Amino acid sequence: MRRVQIFSGSSHPLLTDAICERLGTSPAKVELKKFSNGETSVSVETSIRDQDVFIVQSGSDQVNDSLMEMLIMISACKGGSAKSITAVMPYFFYSRQSKKKSHRGAITARLVANLLSVAGINHVITVDLHAPPTQGFFGKPVDNLHAEPLIARWIKNHVPGWKEAVVVSKNPGGTKRVTSLADALKINFGLVTTDRRRSGTNGSLAGSGFLERMGDGGIESHISDTADTSPPNGTAAESEDSRIPPRIRTSPRLAPNINGASATSIPYRGLNGYTRSSPLAQSTRVDSASPPTNRIPVQREPVTNGPSRALRLEEKEEEEEDSANEYTDERAREVITGRLVQGHIVDDDAPSPVLSTMSASIATLPGDVMGQPQLDGLDPMTSSFISSTSAFQPDHSALGGSMDATAHSDDEEEGFKNPEFEHTVTLVGNVRDRTVFIIDDLIDQCGSWIAAAETVVKRGDAKKVYCIATHGLFGDNSLEQMEACECIDYIMVTNTYPIAPERVKTCKKLVILDISTLLSEAIRRNHHGESISALFQHFPD
Repeated sequence: MRRVQIFSGSSHPLLTDAICERLGTSPAKVELKKFSNGETSVSVETSIRDQDVFIVQSGSDQVNDSLMEMLIMISACKGGSAKSITAVMPYFFYSRQSKKKSHRGAITARLVANLLSVAGINHVITVDLHAPPTQGFFGKPVDNLHAEPLIARWIKNHVPGWKEAVVVSKNPGGTKRVTSLADALKINFGLVTTDRRRSGTNGSLAGSGFLERMGDGGIESHISDTADTSPPNGTAAESEDSRIPPRIRTSPRLAPNINGASATSIPYRGLNGYTRSSPLAQSTRVDSASPPTNRIPVQREPVTNGPSRALRLEEKEEEEEDSANEYTDERAREVITGRLVQGHIVDDDAPSPVLSTMSASIATLPGDVMGQPQLDGLDPMTSSFISSTSAFQPDHSALGGSMDATAHSDDEEEGFKNPEFEHTVTLVGNVRDRTVFIIDDLIDQCGSWIAAAETVVKRGDAKKVYCIATHGLFGDNSLEQMEACECIDYIMVTNTYPIAPERVKTCKKLVILDISTLLSEAIRRNHHGESISALFQHFPD
């Protein structure tokens, strides 16, 4: 490769050396230093005029220093008359902040993209963006490479019995990534999801009598209980109304009078305290309330009591039974639930954690909210409480979010650390006596990984668990905690993110997959103007 210069930042020099070794070259000389006050200084010590420059710099523990160093290197190469400048960022800076998480939040990934563009970047090469739409923040071409082909080949070569394994997503937001790998390996996939909302009175309004009355059928049942279902006087009317089911018959309070006056609706109090008419009253048919004087006769089947009637009833029951069995899915039996306390699976009879302030406030509500048969007695204080509890779980869709679990994985990790909350975990899929691959794009905090591993082992009876991700950030002591977890057998990541050598030596379960082959081939094809579509294809068996 002639007229190519590959520069290495200070974040991951070992990866740059591996890339240059595969390309048959050596890293270009550059002096990187800092002044006493922490300012970064960059001095390019080789000619780059009219040459293709590739700057390899990945995210690291010192992410701000790495980002600033990269921007200064790009500016220095632009001032040195480089033909093109390509930023090779195996792990993209601030990739997890690709959208607003609050009304006054910042889209930091877009800010980083703007900084790189202003500095003078011409091309970007990265691996497995946390949010693929981040590519739209750039006005320059972005090659978002995938480590999936390398991971699939590693599984085929190093995992015995992989054809009977199951790929599992630890949250609903990673299902697309999981199904893609499952399709590539032609194996089954599953899903693990957690929910902090608990049933019953300990934790939320989900199991209280108030929501049961306000839910599906609650208002309707209340109206049907209070409605007067007695038929009007008269033999003809009684015989005709006797064939109408009791749920369809309407109270005279809802029916219009014979003179055509409007119906009187049964009022009920809504969530905000105001009174409005019942939806059932608004949707009630006028001609079903009471027989008017000039009623158009309706064609009905003649009522018979012979064998033909019994035969028709039997056939109708068989049809209903067949229709009910038609939509029965046996896979619904593969749904397993469990309890998570501080991120670990506990027995069903284990004591619940300490109730939070929200739970205590719910327990002290008046009786009309906690299940007593009083519907119209919501006082202003209760209405105010119900209005304030809507902020307990904010509606992120109002901010344009997709409500995916991956975007809120950090919030999930914080919830695992809180001893006042109990989570409900659900496993969808059959993993009994099978190897499980738990897949995600990065490993930072270990709470959700350990919870998913314990779920598939202790609840699903899986025999072996592989935690696989592209970027191994391993914040705090998460690597050591995953190493100590008995339910995790292997931890496989690539070398897109630098890991301290002493941590690698102490972790016996850690397997690091070299990504330099993929990046070096992308650099070579980019320099020669070749297509990179082959890098997204899986290797043949």
